[in-house]
Amino acid sequence: MTDPSVDEAPASTVVTVYSDYVCPFCYLGRESLRQYQATRDESLEIDWRPFDLRSGQRGPDGEIDHSVDTGKDDDYFEQAKENVRRLQEKYDVEMDLDLATDVDSLDAQVASYYVKGHDDYETWPAFDEALLDALWQDGRDIGDESVLVDLAADAGVDPDEIRAALDDDALRAELEEQFRAAQQAGVTGVPTFAYDGYAARGAVPPEHIERLVEGTHDA
Repeated sequence: MTDPSVDEAPASTVVTVYSDYVCPFCYLGRESLRQYQATRDESLEIDWRPFDLRSGQRGPDGEIDHSVDTGKDDDYFEQAKENVRRLQEKYDVEMDLDLATDVDSLDAQVASYYVKGHDDYETWPAFDEALLDALWQDGRDIGDESVLVDLAADAGVDPDEIRAALDDDALRAELEEQFRAAQQAGVTGVPTFAYDGYAARGAVPPEHIERLVEGTHDA
């Protein structure tokens, strides 16, 4: 398996982004990153690193167990919704959902991890963006294999490759190792943007990312 953290790409600035597709702030953070990128002449490459927000909620059958105490009550989720709506307005982006607590992104991350490691540099960003838009713009269940296959095909990936990737236990083991690596790197929440040994956590504004990448590193 090709190391997914090393892609063949034109020379560019590389920003590492730890994220999970079911995190609304990851979607909003990507919009902030896109707005920052639009101000640059030099290309900006995303080195996506997976993070698993649902790990403590998955039962033995792989389904999300909503009875698990995550330490997050109704007040937490209401505040999260308010923050999502505030950032939607700030970044001028519309979302079909505020939260996606019923969606498990594990299979989406398996598929994305596969595409990032096996396809050309242009393919993964298109697939990654399609996954985010499918959930947050269209309200589609990105935990559904048929949805993943459709999105992959639209991005130019052979659907049979995605089906095989989802059945690949070795690939899933590699992804689990990536989850552990994120924790070992000190990532405790997403999105986390990392560059040159510094990091910024949360759906920070474009100027915050600019400082991280180009300036004082006080983000």
